[in-house]
Amino acid sequence: MPTDLALTWGIAALAVAGVILRPWRLPEAVWAVGGAAILVLAGLLPAADAWRGVLKGVDVYLFLIGMMLLAELARLEGLFDWLAAHAAGRARGSAGRLFTLVYLVGTLVTVFLSNDATAVVLTPAVAAAARAAKAEQPLPYLLICAMVANAASFVLPISNPANLVIYGSHMPPLLDWLPRYALPSVLSIVATYAVLRFTQRGALRQGIAASIEVPALSAGGRIAAGGIGLTAVVLMVASGLDWQLGLPTCLAGLATAGAVLIRSPGQAGPVLRGVSWSVLPLVAGLFVLVAALEHTGLLRLIAGELRAVVAWSAEGAAWGAGVGLAVASNLTNNLPAGLIAGTAVQAAQVPPAVTGAVLIGVDLGPNLSVTGSLATILWLTALRREGVEVSAWSFLKLGILVMPPALLLSLGALLIAG
Repeated sequence: MPTDLALTWGIAALAVAGVILRPWRLPEAVWAVGGAAILVLAGLLPAADAWRGVLKGVDVYLFLIGMMLLAELARLEGLFDWLAAHAAGRARGSAGRLFTLVYLVGTLVTVFLSNDATAVVLTPAVAAAARAAKAEQPLPYLLICAMVANAASFVLPISNPANLVIYGSHMPPLLDWLPRYALPSVLSIVATYAVLRFTQRGALRQGIAASIEVPALSAGGRIAAGGIGLTAVVLMVASGLDWQLGLPTCLAGLATAGAVLIRSPGQAGPVLRGVSWSVLPLVAGLFVLVAALEHTGLLRLIAGELRAVVAWSAEGAAWGAGVGLAVASNLTNNLPAGLIAGTAVQAAQVPPAVTGAVLIGVDLGPNLSVTGSLATILWLTALRREGVEVSAWSFLKLGILVMPPALLLSLGALLIAG
């Protein structure tokens, strides 16, 4: 009924606004879960459909648990401090050189471990590097962790869990993926670096320490480093075999935790307390909000409109879908936007260029706002633990400059390559 439709959309919009704005500084999960609960209690979404929505996120929950365990183990065992000291030393007193080193490392972590890993694992290491270098303004380096996590997230299928959502069971083989997304990825990474470096040029004139004392790496730190390396290999193998990534990542995190805690059983409590468990109900709430929108018939409407636009102009549909999803990802978060878009493109059976444009929009568009992607939300959580606050407005002012050039260049390269 029209009233139910309006109520569903209104409650979902308010829940997403709460996640974005965090009124009264309540955690993001409160708003996502609260909105989902109201939809069920008001009878706007059957409980069975809500539960199915929660279950759709199981692979994402497992993936996040594994990555958060690895990050917390690495932090407690001093791996981040050790890596940070090495990076700061290689910068040889140059703030600009340190910026480039951090960006290169962030690109590699995103490509081979995923954008969520960059937010969860790399952010504490970069914060430690800034402290080791005695940088008075650490924010330029921390911003890299958010921006490159999205800019490099379509180099490989495993670089962003949203890639798996967009293609579903129709994931292109790796040898098809690489030629299709190689040039768009390079342009996205380079353009993001250039604009971000330009906007931070004032802060990068600061002096940093040239002589850095490198702490000894504990046995637990070496085990954590090995676990992160093992996880990268596991993810590559799982992607090549077309397996879901959540369970392998979780098992790798648990195995690493077990190996570390056998040596240091007293660390079990700090590890469990240090993991940001509130991220899991946040993601579950977003999945339920998507289920509510599906219940209103939104996906059928989108698929029909997409077919009509493709029939008129496939190239126009690609540009419209890429730019539209880039904006929509910031209004709803790219995880629910990707779920909706992925289901719609599969139902509409659109050309590969349109699907590719949707993927780029979902992956890269979130560089506009702090709630555009789960990776950026995880990044904000990591920043708060470091005592750093970044407001939604300050990030948006930067994102308006950084995201559009990378998006337009990537979409153009995709269509030219296609």
